[in-house]
Amino acid sequence: MEQRLRVMVVDDEKILLSRLKKTLTAEGYEVAVFSDPQAALASIKARPPHVVITDVKMPGLDGIELLQRTKAISDCTEVIVLTGYSSLDAAVEVTKQGAFYYLAKPFKIDALKLILAKAADKVGLALENVRLKEEVHQRRRFREIVGSSPAMQQIFSVIDKVARVDCSVIIQGESGTGKELIARALHHESPRKNGPFVPFNCASFTEELMANELFGHEKGAFTGAVSEKPGLLETADKGTLFLDEVADMPHSMQVKLLRVLQEKTLLRVGGVRPLRIDIRVIAATNKDIKQLAANGEFREDLFYRLNVVYLEVPPLRRRKEDIPLLVAHFIDKYNRIFAKKIKEPDRDFLQLLLAYSFPGNVRELENIVERAVAMAESDILTVRELPPDLSMLQIASVASDGILSLRDYESDYIRAVYKYSGNNQLRTAELLGISRTTLWRKLKEMGLT
Repeated sequence: MEQRLRVMVVDDEKILLSRLKKTLTAEGYEVAVFSDPQAALASIKARPPHVVITDVKMPGLDGIELLQRTKAISDCTEVIVLTGYSSLDAAVEVTKQGAFYYLAKPFKIDALKLILAKAADKVGLALENVRLKEEVHQRRRFREIVGSSPAMQQIFSVIDKVARVDCSVIIQGESGTGKELIARALHHESPRKNGPFVPFNCASFTEELMANELFGHEKGAFTGAVSEKPGLLETADKGTLFLDEVADMPHSMQVKLLRVLQEKTLLRVGGVRPLRIDIRVIAATNKDIKQLAANGEFREDLFYRLNVVYLEVPPLRRRKEDIPLLVAHFIDKYNRIFAKKIKEPDRDFLQLLLAYSFPGNVRELENIVERAVAMAESDILTVRELPPDLSMLQIASVASDGILSLRDYESDYIRAVYKYSGNNQLRTAELLGISRTTLWRKLKEMGLT
């Protein structure tokens, strides 16, 4: 966490308060101490601390009620409960009430430091998740385009500038980078936003079908044309036509499209009467269309007609700092779809995604998070919810400083597989290809049984 962790200690033992304030301040925490729980509660309402350390038995307001009221004020605040009346039932009860930890008096200060450090990690993760959700909310105006990286900030800036200008745009980027989302954002932020947004994939049709889909036909234009049919160019009148995979458009269709853009009119298949249209064209491609135009593989005159603004979308592997934000966005999305209440991913889940190259880009990440939310059994996403081939990256990436002995390497590998399997010995033995008895013996040697 960038800011100092704010810790509040509430106890009616003033000697203990003095000791903890001195010790925890020396550890780098910002510490406030209260012997009066009512005064502590007032301070929590004014500015919630990150962690509260409270005694249970106190006059006026006991620690359990302070715990409940603290969590009602700030769900991100973690509460560590101290008590001289230790019992298993009491520990279970305070945990049910939302306590982070239950520590019996007298306690060792080192034990409290360790618990406090773990609470700090959890608070940091929760606050980061809140920040990511706020950023996602701020980007709602661009629909589902999510990112805080410099590359995405540049794209948002271009959308702001270009959307209001009625010019053609080419969006270039790998498959799955969100080119259609950007096209929709350009449309919805433009003066044409009340008109239609009409998408068309140029790689999905033969030349004859493409002509029919884009230009429409007159009644009797060919066998089976029993009535007239407006094409997508007409349908997009007063709106935006989005031509996806435009580099795959046949040359003959490129000629016809160029004529439409130049003359603002079209002829239906079998038609003789030109129809005037008013459209904006946004084209997208996953190929280097500039090079294709230079090589003569795409009409240069059409390229220049479309290429008033050229917008390149970076692949996800070049903006990995956006992955946590995207994960938060997709968790929020699929929580609503699946009626789930996933709070956040754990650190291992995020670290594994950050180490992955994402050949399928944002579309692949969304698919991974959708699967994880669907399969999750708790409110935290863990590596167990990741696809098996992706999860194995965690095992394959067992790190070492220098050269390990074969025995040490084997131990590290077994530990990683054992953790991945959720400490399931049968599953671990299957993954390692050894008998359960052999695995049990090795785990015993490693002190893991």
